[in-house]
Amino acid sequence: MFRRALLTSLFATGLFAIGLFAIGLTTAAQAQISDNVVKIGVLNDMAGPYADFAGPGTVDAVRLAVEDFGGTVLGKPIEIVFADHLNKPDVGTALARQWFAVDHVDMVIDMPNSAVALAVQQVARDEHRITINLSAASTELTGKQCSPTGMHWVSDSYANSHGTTLAVVKQGGDTWFFITVDYEGGYANEREAKKVLDAMGGKLLGHALHPINASDFSSFLIQAQASGAKIVGLSNGGADTVNAIKQASEFGLTKRGQKLVGMFVNITDIHALGLPAAQGLILTEGWYWDRDDETRAFAKRFQARHKAMPTQYQAGAYSAVTHYLKAIQAAGTDQAEPVMAKMRELPVNDMFTKGGVLREDGRMVHDMYLMQVKEPGESKGEWDLYKVLATIPGQEAFRALADSACPAVKK
Repeated sequence: MFRRALLTSLFATGLFAIGLFAIGLTTAAQAQISDNVVKIGVLNDMAGPYADFAGPGTVDAVRLAVEDFGGTVLGKPIEIVFADHLNKPDVGTALARQWFAVDHVDMVIDMPNSAVALAVQQVARDEHRITINLSAASTELTGKQCSPTGMHWVSDSYANSHGTTLAVVKQGGDTWFFITVDYEGGYANEREAKKVLDAMGGKLLGHALHPINASDFSSFLIQAQASGAKIVGLSNGGADTVNAIKQASEFGLTKRGQKLVGMFVNITDIHALGLPAAQGLILTEGWYWDRDDETRAFAKRFQARHKAMPTQYQAGAYSAVTHYLKAIQAAGTDQAEPVMAKMRELPVNDMFTKGGVLREDGRMVHDMYLMQVKEPGESKGEWDLYKVLATIPGQEAFRALADSACPAVKK
């Protein structure tokens, strides 16, 4: 009896030890980092029209995120590479393929220019690598061309048009006239805004189409004034928006009681324009450096490195990279699919947003902010440019998941 009990005890102990050993092997297998390094690629416009709101500043934001994380994840180093896609889809895809196949980049981030972003997202999907789009605007990234390994982190054209129009109408701006660039991007913003106006009892009183890179907006501004609309919407971007704002100021449009609303405006545009020209402009941003103590603390550190305040996209880069690294830590691997699962599971709580949610279509849902550019006498410093008119809840700012065209979304 004693011998049988002893043998039973030894057998059980052996099984227990084998079980512990197996668990140890499983844990070791799960905690895998490909090529013994986590490599992040920043792909954007480093010297062209999008360089101010993305460009080298995004690289600085990613570096800050990696440094704050400790420089390693799961005991392996984190490396950063970066390149200029020159706003050409073929250049962007060639760089992405090189990064994935040769340089073993695990995640690519930023990609201003929707054509580049969509092309690179498809390459990453085929290669089972992650992309995080920050400053491309197309909702196709989370629509028909969505990817199980692709994300859209900051804003998009739906939030810029639908969310902005909704917030402005709630503030009493119920009659609109649009100055719209004559290509699909401009039409899309105007169409989405009109849907909101129709649904809320507002009116679109007219529009004027202008060619891209227009130099003279005087005739369009005269039409806008003659319409009597409370709101003049600028459905354009870049140099066109800047020129329209400058000439509206010279024309005295806002002094006559109308308000300008920009559908795609960044804080770097306002800083370049100056408050005398841009004062009173209404716009939407996903983040503002002077919102609270936490945003101000990050902005101070970023400015010390970059010599400018962070844009919403640069702040989004810090947030997205931090969340990505947290997901690797939680998943025990840098393989795309388990990391994506953790990124969706974990809420986004940082200086960019609180309670952010990454949906199955890749859209990160967070609050947006309706801003108005300050008058010169209201500003207390070089970058003190905005006042917050309203918070737009994420569920109102972004297209509802039920309306998503993403094939991955269960209806």
